[in-house]
Amino acid sequence: MSTINQSGWRPTAPEAGESSTATFTGNRALMLEEPLIFEIGSSDTTGVDFAEAPKAASRLGGLERGKAIGLPGLSEPETVRHYTRLSRQNYAIDLGLFPLGSCTMKHNPRLNERMARLPGFADLHPLAPVDTVQGALEVIDQLAHWLVTLTGMHAVAMSPKAGAHGELCGVLAIRAALEAKGEGHRKILLVPISAHGTNPATAAFANFTVEDIPATEDGRVNLEALKARLGPDIAGVMITNPNTCGLFERDMKAISDAVHAVGGYVYCDGANFNAIVGRVRPGDLGIDAMHINLHKTFSTPHGGGGPGSGPVVLSEALAPYAPLPFVEKTEDGYRLVEEETAGEHHAGSFGRMVAFQGQMGMFTRALTYILSHGADGLRQVAEDSVLNANYILRSMEDVLDAPFANSGPCMHEAIFSDDGLPEGFSTIDIAKGLIDEGYHPMTMYFPLVVHGAMLVEPTETESKAALDQFIGAFRSVAARAKNGDPTIKTAPHFAPRRRLDETLAARKPVLAWKEPVAEAAE
Repeated sequence: MSTINQSGWRPTAPEAGESSTATFTGNRALMLEEPLIFEIGSSDTTGVDFAEAPKAASRLGGLERGKAIGLPGLSEPETVRHYTRLSRQNYAIDLGLFPLGSCTMKHNPRLNERMARLPGFADLHPLAPVDTVQGALEVIDQLAHWLVTLTGMHAVAMSPKAGAHGELCGVLAIRAALEAKGEGHRKILLVPISAHGTNPATAAFANFTVEDIPATEDGRVNLEALKARLGPDIAGVMITNPNTCGLFERDMKAISDAVHAVGGYVYCDGANFNAIVGRVRPGDLGIDAMHINLHKTFSTPHGGGGPGSGPVVLSEALAPYAPLPFVEKTEDGYRLVEEETAGEHHAGSFGRMVAFQGQMGMFTRALTYILSHGADGLRQVAEDSVLNANYILRSMEDVLDAPFANSGPCMHEAIFSDDGLPEGFSTIDIAKGLIDEGYHPMTMYFPLVVHGAMLVEPTETESKAALDQFIGAFRSVAARAKNGDPTIKTAPHFAPRRRLDETLAARKPVLAWKEPVAEAAE
């Protein structure tokens, strides 16, 4: 137990009648309690002594800070301990299985990291002369070649920074292609309800009108409903395949043919390419544009280890409208094409999306991953990710509702719902119970087509032993909820923080620390 009193944060001894598990420090063995940095330091002190700065005329044009910044002063060991203790309260793929669904969280081979940290790649400057970075441009060109080869597409735009950015790239290419044909009046993009949530947002951002397409009972796009809506006002369709229900869209080629027949284009959200890489080429299914999350399929750092990277592969129909810049191989080496040139390819480019060439570190990691796996290894990536997801699906379907268990094998992720839990118990209780078991919760309440959804993606990098332990914990928590165990309603019990009022936290977040008002003396 710990409190904040007038002199700052201080541990206090347990009061009479408190649980014997309370400690003087607030620590629980090696799970160390850590207050906010403002509560352990004072803005009146500093951990480093600086000489008085000489007076100088301001160059800030009247934008000088009007009052002290208020940061606390800490010594070096205090600072290091503070951030190290905070890092121990965060979950990471290096600590254990990360079951976050629809967001591939897999092990990142350290070989990739080593290659990305080679001085020739890590120390590059985006404004370095082209003749001094020929090796880096060759990496980009090689990666582009393999992305095109693996997807069966015609070209690839390498500069988009991540998934939604890649979506925007593809949609802007579609818009440019329509305008070039004099069909700018096509303003409607169809988005199935089983697509990723960023798809309709991206379409709206690009000034398209979004219309939903319903799903069938087995969780896939309703082909007949889609065909019924097609017409001369349709710009195209944005579809996620495999979709967010963890299912492969078996009618993908029929969907593409129908959209093309009315003059539209097909955008595929490739965030789940991890499930089909080496097995399916999207280009063979009639896809016109698809982004690839290098930080998911080809194992580069994810989340806090980012940034991401989202190259977009394009069909022959959309390739002329790809964004600049791009790398071109010539007889004299590699060059960057950064301007539209009449009569040359990319003359119809919709412009630039980024200031420079893309994420060099991500390119290096992804190419390393591809070359080290080879064709057979990449095929096994897809096979093992699907195998692991189906193992979890079949291991849990007797204790949790699995709405699409009869729709055939799932792909890379398994989906469950809170249907069948006793009144008063829901998905949030399962998630909080998993925290006590030492796991980050799975994706909750998404996709929206499943009530109380629980989406689990084990990835291909987990062993059977790791999966068995997770399944055991998952089954235990689910059984406690089904049996009406009241303790699960107050989980987590062993985490640094207890269950929060998440609705209040979202609606009224406290974003700034304020020094507590001292209580008046009695």
